Amino acid sequence: MANNILVIEDDADLQQLLKEYLAGFGYTVHSEGTPEAGLEALKSLSPDLLILDVMLPGINGFEVCRRVRQDSQIPIIMLTARGDVMDRVAGLEIGADDYLPKPFEPRELVARIQSILRRSQHNTMSETGKGEFGSLRIDFDVRAALLNEEDIGLTTNEFNALAVLARNPGKTFSRDDLMQELRGLDSESFNRSIDITMSRIRQKLGDDPKYPRYIKTIWGTGYVFIGQGNEDG
Repeated sequence: MANNILVIEDDADLQQLLKEYLAGFGYTVHSEGTPEAGLEALKSLSPDLLILDVMLPGINGFEVCRRVRQDSQIPIIMLTARGDVMDRVAGLEIGADDYLPKPFEPRELVARIQSILRRSQHNTMSETGKGEFGSLRIDFDVRAALLNEEDIGLTTNEFNALAVLARNPGKTFSRDDLMQELRGLDSESFNRSIDITMSRIRQKLGDDPKYPRYIKTIWGTGYVFIGQGNEDG
């Protein structure tokens, strides 16, 4: 069971609160107060999930997220004190899986952690085999998407979204459908995050929304996977 969490947060009181509270739900929490120490801890500890504050001394959380995403697809929940929608959008655009504005209820954070880890573990167990769609190959065993044999570096949430669509070619998924599949939540606040996720997947696939090869937008409805190929497993 995935239960190791790294927190990069410069508020010592919040660090301690998260350690004590999350321990009650079976999580082992390691925390660091600076981005540099946090990045080093990420390499040495290999945690299952990262909780990352936006307002950090020196290097802000957005830059830390960018650096993490250069070589890791660890699930990331970002914390933002300002609660600014643009902060949340920016975090999602650079690869965060979820966000939570401060102040927050610790129980809500636990719910989001559980949702992300449960979804990741479920997909790891159930999505087996490979999908071949022209020059795109999706390997569900190792959770990777390769375009012309090059890994396109999808985040956890991006891979999950692509997997949902690719497992059901020709089926149109509304934003609500995708939110249920990816987050298990039904909230208008996540509508924009679905569009951001789709946009990032398309960028990595080199897919032109006007002339799509893989993901087509059904205006006013949602998205459909149109890639042609064979799937094993």
